[in-house]
Amino acid sequence: MASESPNLTGLAGRYATALYELADEAKALDSVAVDLKTLKALIADSSDLRRLISSPLIPRAQQAKAALALAEKAGLSDISRRFVGTVARNRRLASLTQIIDGYMALLAHHRGEITAQVTSAKPLSQPQADAVGNALRAAVGKKVAVQLNVDPQLLGGIKVKVGSRLIDASLASKLQRLQLAMKGV
Repeated sequence: MASESPNLTGLAGRYATALYELADEAKALDSVAVDLKTLKALIADSSDLRRLISSPLIPRAQQAKAALALAEKAGLSDISRRFVGTVARNRRLASLTQIIDGYMALLAHHRGEITAQVTSAKPLSQPQADAVGNALRAAVGKKVAVQLNVDPQLLGGIKVKVGSRLIDASLASKLQRLQLAMKGV
């Protein structure tokens, strides 16, 4: 499972692979990764930004101008700024978070890490995130790159996905199982 290359298909996979190859050629894999983490955090924190990048009603030129201004203000490197501009001009900003995830998966594979996606109902504190990362490292026996996501619909608990394995300890799933048990299904 861990030695397999990441399965990047579709539009986001093509863009992530292109950015990875560009960053590798420029010897800027880590700086681009930092830029992308910053960009993903900005998207997660701002509902206005999410609306901007996903709305088909906003003209392409305005989306590109806003995305480039954001990249400039966030202090992204030249490669990252040009990439965001290309994605915006090609009207693919709605796929930006998937592209970022794909890039991070490629980088983790290059480093010999396994990527684990941890989804919680509320943002995890740094000690909680460290504890989850340490537990995953102990369970897997390899380096683990943890991607933290927030999904309020979980109500509580966490979901952890490592490769094709999913561990669901969310309150929403427990309630759903209880409801099915009460129905006798």
